Amino acid sequence: MPSQSPPPPGAGDEARRALIRSIVMSRASTDPQRRSEALREFLGVTRPDLDGEAARALAGNIPPLPPELHEKWADMFAARLLETVPADQVALLCDGSPENAASLTLAYLMFLESERMERQVAADIEAYRAARPEAAHTGREMVEEAMRGRVASLRKKAAGYAKAKKARRN
Repeated sequence: MPSQSPPPPGAGDEARRALIRSIVMSRASTDPQRRSEALREFLGVTRPDLDGEAARALAGNIPPLPPELHEKWADMFAARLLETVPADQVALLCDGSPENAASLTLAYLMFLESERMERQVAADIEAYRAARPEAAHTGREMVEEAMRGRVASLRKKAAGYAKAKKARRN
């Protein structure tokens, strides 16, 4: 990823806030293939009971987060960083280097994992769903479809085990 241009010398908080937001948003993956791959890896770690095909199906059916939620959270992160970190340190993080862009991205991920943001993310997603009931319905349909696929896969495996067991007895 190319480095971001740092704010000019003497730039204020708004210029730094814009740069921080830009860095965070540029790192939020909107590429469907990269997103699906990351979800499959996440499912592989958190759900080792799922085989590769089930993880692929489930990952493909998880709807993406709306960009406006990413933008809101990036703005919240930038505001919080500017509130809590000394200005000279924020200026260093906003120097435009790839290393500091990576540091800002890591800090953003840690920010999202905070207890406060876990509540905020849940509330924002619920509010988004409440404002768009058709999206919630579609999400339920996707989960149901994934579960049907999983049940079909388990039935197929069970039939294979039963067939193999019967063949061993004969």
